[in-house]
Amino acid sequence: MALVEDFETTIKIIVVGNGGVGKSSMIRRFCTGEFTDKYKKTIGVDFLEKEQYVSSVDQSITFMVWDTAGQEEFNALTKQYYRNANGCVLAFSTVDKDSYDAIENWKRKVEEECGSLPMVLVQNKVDLIEKAVVTSEEVESLAKKLKVKLYRTCVSENLNVDKVFEYLGEEYVNGGKGGGESESGIPSISDIGTTMAGKKSDSGGAPAAPSQQKRDMSGNGGDGASKKEAKDAKKDIVSIEAKPKQRTGGKKKFACTIL
Repeated sequence: MALVEDFETTIKIIVVGNGGVGKSSMIRRFCTGEFTDKYKKTIGVDFLEKEQYVSSVDQSITFMVWDTAGQEEFNALTKQYYRNANGCVLAFSTVDKDSYDAIENWKRKVEEECGSLPMVLVQNKVDLIEKAVVTSEEVESLAKKLKVKLYRTCVSENLNVDKVFEYLGEEYVNGGKGGGESESGIPSISDIGTTMAGKKSDSGGAPAAPSQQKRDMSGNGGDGASKKEAKDAKKDIVSIEAKPKQRTGGKKKFACTIL
């Protein structure tokens, strides 16, 4: 009689984009269910972990989500942690034109280190759509040009955040190469206000934090490669913080909710 063996699927997701677009708040919302509007700049890299059941592939996936600094001074440090990634989030802010313009460059940097891998374009802070600096058509055109799926998110209202990571998990399990129709299953900008209004009217306030584990920078609880990456990241961050000429904010540790 053949034995059916369960295999744990663990994937590494990197979230890249300019500083201040909401990368850290998105990761924290997905992995812990928490949200805060307090901003602290990410120094180097950090990551959180979450096990999530993905119904489209009928299995649980452990997501190791790496948060990378978006500032230019950390490029040499963060790029080494792109390696061995299984998926990538390209994030920009609805109210930051520079972050939108930088997306193609971020995609190029990731592909230089990782080659072809599943990617998704995320337009964050859609709750500020009245102050948008890019049009809906421009965003959709960019997604088509880059051949990546587009999600519009609002971290404060937990809009589409889980879907971003579940899509990447699905692509990994199915052996996808990061393609996909940008419009498929994604609400248009005109639908965003209605959706968020409905979420606010629901009782119970903020959602309860899902079951999850936070990986500290000692690398506890991970496999050998992940432990080594985490330990190396901690050393790099300590090295950065020790430099006396570091710009203001360089001594801040991770707790980087950006939205």
